[in-house]
Amino acid sequence: MKVSLFLSPCRMNARCSLLKLRRKLIPSLLSLLTLCVLLLITVKYSSITESLPPPVDIQTFQKYNVNCKAIYDMDPVEVGKSLITRTNQLVEDTDESLSTATSNCPMFMKTRGYDDVCVSEEEKDFPIAYSLVVHKSAWMLERLLKAIYSPNNIYCIHYDEKSSAQFTSAMKGLAGCMPNVFIATKREVVFYGDITRLKADLNCLSDLLRSEVQWKYVINLCGQDFPLRTNIELVSELKKLNGAHMLETCQPTKSKKKRFTFHHELRDNSEFGKWQEATKQRKTPPPHGIQMFTGSAYFVLSRHFVVYLNSSAVVRDLLDWSEDTFSPDEHFWATLVRIPGVPGEVPRSQGDITDLMSKTRLVKWEYLEGKVYPPCTGEHVRSVCVFGAAEMRWLLSYGHWFANKFDPKVDPVAIQCLEEELEERQRFFRKAAISSCPKH
Repeated sequence: MKVSLFLSPCRMNARCSLLKLRRKLIPSLLSLLTLCVLLLITVKYSSITESLPPPVDIQTFQKYNVNCKAIYDMDPVEVGKSLITRTNQLVEDTDESLSTATSNCPMFMKTRGYDDVCVSEEEKDFPIAYSLVVHKSAWMLERLLKAIYSPNNIYCIHYDEKSSAQFTSAMKGLAGCMPNVFIATKREVVFYGDITRLKADLNCLSDLLRSEVQWKYVINLCGQDFPLRTNIELVSELKKLNGAHMLETCQPTKSKKKRFTFHHELRDNSEFGKWQEATKQRKTPPPHGIQMFTGSAYFVLSRHFVVYLNSSAVVRDLLDWSEDTFSPDEHFWATLVRIPGVPGEVPRSQGDITDLMSKTRLVKWEYLEGKVYPPCTGEHVRSVCVFGAAEMRWLLSYGHWFANKFDPKVDPVAIQCLEEELEERQRFFRKAAISSCPKH
């Protein structure tokens, strides 16, 4: 029987129909399979994203639409605009928003540029320590920190134990985001004119000495200070000191002698709350025959001097003796640097080093305006000028390293424009120091 090599017409039509059906079904099945896979991935991804914390919206401080270059050049139109801005457009930056921002450290560091600070070799070889004694305005402190920040420096924050819970939370948030920023291990309830203000700095100095960072100099600041020099400029200036200090130290006036001649007690005051008030009881003379000098609460001190402070019985005795004096931080440092033989000694025979001679801090006193320096363009608080934007050029050209006071509630434009100017200077000086900016 012969088998035909050809199919019958009936069988051929069935085979063709089957082939056509297969061609239609296969793409449909593939599409269905693809859809199932995509659906599975979507469901799985959704379950993952639902388990992740929601992204935090980084709300920083208010920025204002001003031309800082024109303000620096004292353009009358732009200076006038800054006055209008501070009168009509002020927005209060809340402590809570900084707490929220620092709850997402990677985003906060990136948004504020802490993760992208380049450091010259000169800066790496010369770390600086800071004692920051603060009690309010969290964003102002953060902006100060950002302006002086370098990853090789070390920063101690001492917040007043009376500070609000929101402020305290914001400070802890800052310290939690940066390994070289920490909260003082011992904190004081600080009162005006009391030794607790001095102890706040001493607590930070003690912590800073225990740090692994081998800093060369320590600078203390408060929450209303702001730098007038960049970190790389400060390093250059500190090197020139060659172990000496930068602080105010003068022979005491008759009125200032009363601060440590009579016993003072912490009492209630209508203006300041609790503060040190003089009694008629005279104090014993200073211990060890120490000759007293007066100055400022603010200093630039060498590491060698701070090590000496930490181990000296004379220093401890002077501190104990100062417990019942008024504003001991304004005679303690000024006196210690005059003691013969201390590291970086300022000889007693040397004349007064006034606040205008010391580059540590530039303060504009109301009673000297028009005589020593131009009038305040901001506001006065207890005879001290809270700077306005129109003073930016004068501030940056006077020669000091830091200035006090600034307040975003008085003139936020002054702070914003100083930030811009310092960022520009930082780029310029680092570019001059290094051909390429290495990552830290």
